Amino acid sequence: MRREDVERLLEEVRRGDVDVAAAAGRLAEVMPVPGAGRLDGIAHLDHHRALRCGFPEVVLGSAKEPADLVEIAHAILARADTLLVTRVDEVRAGALTAALPDAEHHVRARAVTVRRATPVEGRSGILILTAGTGDVPVAEEARVTAESMGQAPEVIHDVGGAGIHRFLGQQERLRAARVVVVAAGMDGALPSVVAGLVGVPVIAVPTSVGYGTALDGLAPLLSMMNACAPNVAVVNVDNGFGAGYLAALINAQPRD
Repeated sequence: MRREDVERLLEEVRRGDVDVAAAAGRLAEVMPVPGAGRLDGIAHLDHHRALRCGFPEVVLGSAKEPADLVEIAHAILARADTLLVTRVDEVRAGALTAALPDAEHHVRARAVTVRRATPVEGRSGILILTAGTGDVPVAEEARVTAESMGQAPEVIHDVGGAGIHRFLGQQERLRAARVVVVAAGMDGALPSVVAGLVGVPVIAVPTSVGYGTALDGLAPLLSMMNACAPNVAVVNVDNGFGAGYLAALINAQPRD
């Protein structure tokens, strides 16, 4: 769609000939201009993603050079008011915060965010649980992701099965949630326990915390995938980002 086509559509919306929802649908169906977002030798950014999917492209920082991350961040923020960069170490986070004075480094989540939109109250409904303290970094990645997407998640740490009374004491908060994220390593049992007590989606995140045959998260991954509770969905090992993103999408759906 050319610029004049967009302007024509917006004029139709202003006159009342096309309603806002219909116009948004037409724009979402349009493929971006070929070559737009290309950073030679570095990346080809998807500036159209926020229009299609509701949130700008998220940047995986772990394998990128710090200078490249800075250039990518500037390019995204030239067209969006939100930036989320995941899996950054101290060097990469330092480069981003030096180049972007309004950037925030979330150390435990290994993420950097920028939010330039007018602050609005986040939407409640997401509850994030960890089985143990070792699972906190993964849960923090989920929290930061969900908050970047306009949510206001609650977090409860260290309520795993080895001391189940700690979890059972949180049932009021559990019943208030519309979606629950559970990060657990070791035997990965907590998501099944949670899912048996609620009638909402439970997103299970296996973590690479554990001894011996935990196999860097493979054992809890398999346990979660074999959960007997039907309302459990599983993301990849240590994938707090994926869990937080999915939880935010679920919680953003219209409520009765």
